[in-house]
Amino acid sequence: MDNLTQQIDEIEALSAIYGDEWQVENEENRSYSINIGNGKKYVKLYIKLPNDYPSSAPPSFELSAPYLSLNEKLHISNLLQEVYLSCVGQIVLYQWIEKIREVLDSENLPNLKNIQENVINNQNIPMKEVSNYTPMNDKTVNKCPEIHHGEVIVDRKSYFQGHVAKATSVEDVKLILKTLLEEKKIMQATHNMYAYRIYQEKTKNFLHDCDDDGESQAGGRLLHLLEIIDVQNVIVIVSRWYGGIHLGSDRFRHINNAARQVLEAANLISKNKDNKK
Repeated sequence: MDNLTQQIDEIEALSAIYGDEWQVENEENRSYSINIGNGKKYVKLYIKLPNDYPSSAPPSFELSAPYLSLNEKLHISNLLQEVYLSCVGQIVLYQWIEKIREVLDSENLPNLKNIQENVINNQNIPMKEVSNYTPMNDKTVNKCPEIHHGEVIVDRKSYFQGHVAKATSVEDVKLILKTLLEEKKIMQATHNMYAYRIYQEKTKNFLHDCDDDGESQAGGRLLHLLEIIDVQNVIVIVSRWYGGIHLGSDRFRHINNAARQVLEAANLISKNKDNKK
């Protein structure tokens, strides 16, 4: 069978096996998700199927697991890679899901080595940045830029809140995220999506990046907002506490409004400038 036929058959089988736990994020892009585990110890696995899966490429995946440490998430990621390498050319999603369930049930996940790694894990900083991370001393922590918090937006038991700070380097970004996520309420949000945009004077270019933290496409939308209103040297974070009711596309409107509101409240953009854009 060709790749698409195998993908369709696999998705139909997973939907039948897992029922409502199996969620279609974007049918056109072949993006899916599933909650594995229960209580505090759970993993939400986000999956996107490329055109050449399963014949010659693995699915791409993200793990959203606020209560797991960096080491634990890396351990699970490595196990999924091992599963794929043991059966290249074959479908693997069922094996991945059950492998994660097996690990969560075993309670043998590696423990966190230090508090800095735990903070980074909850930030979902891209792995290329995690590998270059060095623990910060107390003196550095005290120099964290001021973080402004926006008003809370509520819709159908979901809560959205924006946070913003000035940032002139990736080190500032890491420090801001670390400081913000030391607040228990923020750390326990279902998603903490963010985007930053930094102007580099030496190269006359912008350094920018974003992270969805499990809320598909949200980070990219935040970055697009920063670009269209031409804000620079800023990081904006939006926390969402999921209330159990799907909001559909309304969630993106709330994320955008939470970000724009906190940018205005921090005097980083004017309402007139924002409306013009």
